[in-house]
Amino acid sequence: MQPGNTIALKGAMAKVPSIEEHVKTGKLVLNAESVGLSPEQFFRLCRDNPELRLELTARKEIIIMSPTNSKTGMLNAEITRQLANWAKKDGRGVAFDSSAGFTLPNGASRSPDASWILRKRWDALAPEQQEVFAPICPDFVIELWSPSDTLKELQLKLAEYVTNGAQLGFLIYPPDRQVYIYRPHQALVCVAHPSTVSGDPELPGFTLDLNEIWQSR
Repeated sequence: MQPGNTIALKGAMAKVPSIEEHVKTGKLVLNAESVGLSPEQFFRLCRDNPELRLELTARKEIIIMSPTNSKTGMLNAEITRQLANWAKKDGRGVAFDSSAGFTLPNGASRSPDASWILRKRWDALAPEQQEVFAPICPDFVIELWSPSDTLKELQLKLAEYVTNGAQLGFLIYPPDRQVYIYRPHQALVCVAHPSTVSGDPELPGFTLDLNEIWQSR
């Protein structure tokens, strides 16, 4: 780590300095294992740095990402809109956008691009747990590839979600117009050039329309 790439993990503020290297690479990985970073400290770090997108791996590596580009943000909004509209009609669960963070059973803190949790699981959390990075893995997650991602790292994230309790996951890869579908204890499915992809049976009646995603390429 270069001098100046430090994070204050204790105290009221936990600011990450604005370093040119962050902008050039798009992502910076800091190993925080030696300081014993707690979930509460990581939440405070994220709260104190709203201009950054932060995730924490199970190995206590902090991944620092710049805000997403405008086109990806537009497509994320469309995906979230479709999921939220279905969730409101279905009524069995709650939908979340890309700003929501969750602490997975393996200790990682992740923020899927869109996600959904059965209401009975969400309501079982204490109010104070819901107001931080809730200690729960969503039942359904969506990750949308952006130019700052690699396909391999997103594939690893989807596998992590499923290992930690997700029942269904979509990885959307616009460069090849592919959707990777993840389910626990089932082989990975890759669908090429679909106009829609169904969430059945885990999300009955949910169909994600991908036409706008593909047209943006």
